[in-house]
Amino acid sequence: MAPRPNGSGMASEGWRHAIGARKVSPPGPGPSLSMTLHLPTLLLTVVYVLILLGLLMLHAWWRSEGESTLGYMAGTLLVAAAGMLLGSLRGIGIDTLSIVLGNMLLQLSGGLGWTTSRVFAGRPAWWPGIMGGALLWGLLCLWPTFLASLPLRVAIANLLVIFYSALGAWELWRVRASLTVSVAPALGMLVLHGTFYCLRLSFDRGASIGLRWSESGADFMAWMVLEAFLFANGIAFATLAMVRERAEQRYRAVAYRDPLTDIGNRRAFTSGGEVLLARCAAEGRPAALLLCDLDHFKRLNDTHGHAMGDAALVAFGRLLALGVRQQDICGRIGGEEFACLLPGADRTVSLQVAERIRQACSELSLEPGVRVSVSIGVASSEQAGYDLSRLLALSDQALYRAKANGRDRVECSAD
Repeated sequence: MAPRPNGSGMASEGWRHAIGARKVSPPGPGPSLSMTLHLPTLLLTVVYVLILLGLLMLHAWWRSEGESTLGYMAGTLLVAAAGMLLGSLRGIGIDTLSIVLGNMLLQLSGGLGWTTSRVFAGRPAWWPGIMGGALLWGLLCLWPTFLASLPLRVAIANLLVIFYSALGAWELWRVRASLTVSVAPALGMLVLHGTFYCLRLSFDRGASIGLRWSESGADFMAWMVLEAFLFANGIAFATLAMVRERAEQRYRAVAYRDPLTDIGNRRAFTSGGEVLLARCAAEGRPAALLLCDLDHFKRLNDTHGHAMGDAALVAFGRLLALGVRQQDICGRIGGEEFACLLPGADRTVSLQVAERIRQACSELSLEPGVRVSVSIGVASSEQAGYDLSRLLALSDQALYRAKANGRDRVECSAD
């Protein structure tokens, strides 16, 4: 007697396809991914995560006062969520709308993702490129052969994803050397994302997003949805990390810059100077410190106004920044007091540099009848060692002697 079937074979098969119930695979070397994952649940989970990440990115964009990179990433995630949700409705009577509009939204998401990298790299958004993939898909859907061929649609969708991933990776790779933040995580994920779709282009001819899929396409479909989940999480957090790191660097730069002269402030000079002196000590090289003070600055303010005093400070700060080497450190450490640390400079060289700065200051022209001069005290590691506070103290003593001996002169520490 033949074994009794467990329920209606046709009904059971239809139910498994309609709601994505667990599939029983023939014996093989190991379980398939589709045996262990409930695909509609996984798909809805990905849509939920995309929406959640998109809303979090919108909040971060709003809190960052309009950081456009976060805004485009929010758009990427939310549009992708809408595209995947619409694409998943295939098989319930609205296939044409799902195929056309769902995939147009997914390609628009790809264009926005590329623009996220483009904007972060400092280039403006280019809307023809953003809309190009979606418009191309819409035009192709007007061709009946394309609309009727699932393998052709899958191939074109893969090529567009690969294209936008490559563009996004290229934007970051192009400026990697000029950026001060690490783009390696985002770059790596874009490369992996494009590589996955290269594999799909090579091996998959019929998998598509939807609540009904063919038995042959279910395994690759599971991998595709899982990859979308991992990629969305990874690229969102990598983008947020890059934006946050760049913002922190900008805040740090502001905290270490003098707002009037746009050179380093006392904090920048102190921290940078200590590192530089430690390096000189380790390498056995000399170092010298110049302490500069504009002469009769209070009288300049009282006679010609604070605007003229500010102009004198800005002019001298620019002169100092342009008159030293790239490896030197200079900064405004007080009201009209500036300091410059010269690695590799002995007593003789530092006196020559100080005299050149003094002479250039005497030639500054602010306006007719307004003359600016500077007194400079010099101390070197030959007298003070490599201790920054000791160098500052000795150069301050030398500066005091320069003031006492008539100003507009250079004096060197005798200790």
